[in-house]
Amino acid sequence: MATPVNWEGNIGSAPEYKQFANGNKEPRRMLRLNVFFDNSIPDGQGGYKDRGGFWCNVEWWHPDAERYAQLFMRGMRVLVQGRTIMDRWEKNGEADQALKVEASRIAILPHRLEHVAMRQSDSNGHQPQQRAPRAEQRAAEPASAGIQDYDGFDDDIPM
Repeated sequence: MATPVNWEGNIGSAPEYKQFANGNKEPRRMLRLNVFFDNSIPDGQGGYKDRGGFWCNVEWWHPDAERYAQLFMRGMRVLVQGRTIMDRWEKNGEADQALKVEASRIAILPHRLEHVAMRQSDSNGHQPQQRAPRAEQRAAEPASAGIQDYDGFDDDIPM
């Protein structure tokens, strides 16, 4: 039996990428993260106090797992959605078990990020890297700088 989860935590070690044969089809790709899911509560003084937490392995079966393994890194704050299951195995004749999360989605949260790079397609289908400006650069720009006209948005709404 599995329990749905929507947990937030920090990646504790380098991501692990694995690929498994799948007959004549594309191989199955899996990304494994070791995440510390904390239980922080406001301390009443503008900060947070940790009231315990736990480590849990997170497995994400995704076609782009190899690319995401290069994106995720130790210390990064993530939001994990998925389901918990009890992983059972035998080692040296001894039965063992641990809780793990089979993720359906893993989102990077902005804590501790310095900048974000985003790819955009050009007319030839190439996707060059484009970096977002640092906070100091954004502060010097007018509020409307960099806002693009997206289809579906009402241009009369003030920003």
